[in-house]
Amino acid sequence: MKRQMHLDDLLAKWSFDPTNLNVRLVKGKDGRDVIQMRVDMGVLQLETTGRPDGEQYQGHETALEYFLQYYLEHPDHTLSEQECMDVDREFMQFYHRRICWLRLQFYHRAVMDADHTLRLMDLTEKMSPDEEWTGSHEQYRPFVLFHRTQADALGHLEEDTAEEAVQAINSGLDTMRAFFEKHEAEEHFDQDELVVRLVELRESLRSEYAVGQTLKEQLAEAVEHEQYELAAQLRDELTRREMN
Repeated sequence: MKRQMHLDDLLAKWSFDPTNLNVRLVKGKDGRDVIQMRVDMGVLQLETTGRPDGEQYQGHETALEYFLQYYLEHPDHTLSEQECMDVDREFMQFYHRRICWLRLQFYHRAVMDADHTLRLMDLTEKMSPDEEWTGSHEQYRPFVLFHRTQADALGHLEEDTAEEAVQAINSGLDTMRAFFEKHEAEEHFDQDELVVRLVELRESLRSEYAVGQTLKEQLAEAVEHEQYELAAQLRDELTRREMN
């Protein structure tokens, strides 16, 4: 009987640290990049493209792609118990890879994986078997939005300007506020831990990089004070920047 391969050497050379997220990017046997995450009693290996497990779902790259097509053809379909489990599995896989990208500072990849999760949430809410199942996922939407906003801001800071990083946080906060309003919990928005952390990040960027009001903040203020000529000028400048 052929002996199975073990992980003794790998685990011995890479100790688990419970105080940190232990992640690294390495080459697979065929030279492709793969992510490894050291967890208690083992190692997770994730693909960098497609589904993190490297598998297809019903002949599609991801469950999201499959159900997007299926929903167009069967708009009244309700997810079965097995399909709910399949969706949950994809949620968890993309969560693991999202936090790995953040740890590795691949911010745009973290944004992409967050967007995948948000789109899957939006779609499966329409196909949900009941409100309880929907709620079990919607409760994590602010957490996904937090990761997305954080990654988007840090990506802009790395590649563009601090002002664009601040604006990315403002945009993320607006989306999170809309979530709280939808669920009639707006009074809890300002005290929410994730919101507070994003505000602290925004203000630290303002302080460290001497960022005043962003163009969009100036525009909102001009509209509020009915300074329409100034608002028009600011819109033109925003359009010019977006085209460059």
